[in-house]
Amino acid sequence: MKTALLYETDAHLLEVLKVALEMDNFQVHTITDEASDFLELINRLRPHVVLLDYKLSGEACKLICRKIKDQYPHLPVIALSCNNNIHEVYAKNGFDDYISKPFDLDLLYTVLRKHVTKMQQGYGPPQSL
Repeated sequence: MKTALLYETDAHLLEVLKVALEMDNFQVHTITDEASDFLELINRLRPHVVLLDYKLSGEACKLICRKIKDQYPHLPVIALSCNNNIHEVYAKNGFDDYISKPFDLDLLYTVLRKHVTKMQQGYGPPQSL
């Protein structure tokens, strides 16, 4: 089974995303607090993908992404954002891809499958350090 770590600040959207991912056979672990220890969770849960709410300026989210990429460079990290320029800034900030909000479920599934397939074929879930 595929595993996703999902950080979303909007409780309603978090629930929608969780259900959508579960419908696509993901085991979903949700986070609602940016102060969470993402690295410990990744080490323990070994997700195939991380989805991060890129809110407002995205500063906290960029910092979290950098920390993840420093220790788990092959783990796909996807930005979830309603920012109108996310398509221009996601890669500059270390994200592998982005999903604009509001989003289409088909797009969500397409982006996730692209990155999870890479993990399964080339890298496997991240190993414990």
